[in-house]
Amino acid sequence: MATRIACAERGGTFWTQGEALKIVLDRDAELAPVALVAAQGASVETAEALAAGTVEFGFMAANWVPRAVAGEPPFKEPVDLRVVAPMNVGPLFFIVRADGHIRSVADLAGRRVVFGPEKSGMTQHARGMLAMLGIEATPLYLDFAGGGAALERGAADAQLQCPIPNRVMTELSERAAIRVLPYAPGQLERLLAAVPYYRAVVMRRGALRGLTEDVAQAGVLNVLVAHARLPDRLVQRAAHAIAAGADELAALNPLFAGLGALLREPGDTRLIT
Repeated sequence: MATRIACAERGGTFWTQGEALKIVLDRDAELAPVALVAAQGASVETAEALAAGTVEFGFMAANWVPRAVAGEPPFKEPVDLRVVAPMNVGPLFFIVRADGHIRSVADLAGRRVVFGPEKSGMTQHARGMLAMLGIEATPLYLDFAGGGAALERGAADAQLQCPIPNRVMTELSERAAIRVLPYAPGQLERLLAAVPYYRAVVMRRGALRGLTEDVAQAGVLNVLVAHARLPDRLVQRAAHAIAAGADELAALNPLFAGLGALLREPGDTRLIT
């Protein structure tokens, strides 16, 4: 029987990470063969699939895990999840067209902002981040590619993106002149103090076309999870393979860069806080 991993939308960042993870996990006879499963509803659909037993593992943004465990909306009942291993910290960042007049996140008030698919983790981030900063914007519920295209043709004023590198963001920055928005003084510090699963990250100059200087952002911790019913043996084998293969994973996909620093030691599946 295959080990199934829910990886959000096909071709997205979780999917590309899943492709690298499959290479590493397929070497373990107890886990192989590994099959990737698309979850269009991203973290929420992944948790539901784990509850239903249609997948063994799944990628989730850390902010969804406690909500799933508590059974808070949009979850109809608690989902008994365990964290297998951290995967990466991905910067959440708003982009705009470089020829526009929006200069900081504070300028998004009253603007048309692509949040992401309506039930996605990206939409939860966008709503929470802007609400915490007292910013009211008009949400547009589009996926990464659709949102980027809307921004490019002027049908959207801004888009929330995550993480880098990601294929859609790289291709968009090659087609159109874009700008990553900084925060107004004090806003980022306020956001980080209020949300325990966000971490301070710096998007380095030159990481993508249009990023001409270092920009401080909030980053979200992404994790690999399993349902508590999954046998401990399989969870431990997967965690060990990830820890032992951290360098290879980083070489296969730059989204895994820094994975070694997120792991306490080989075989330890706890999150670093």
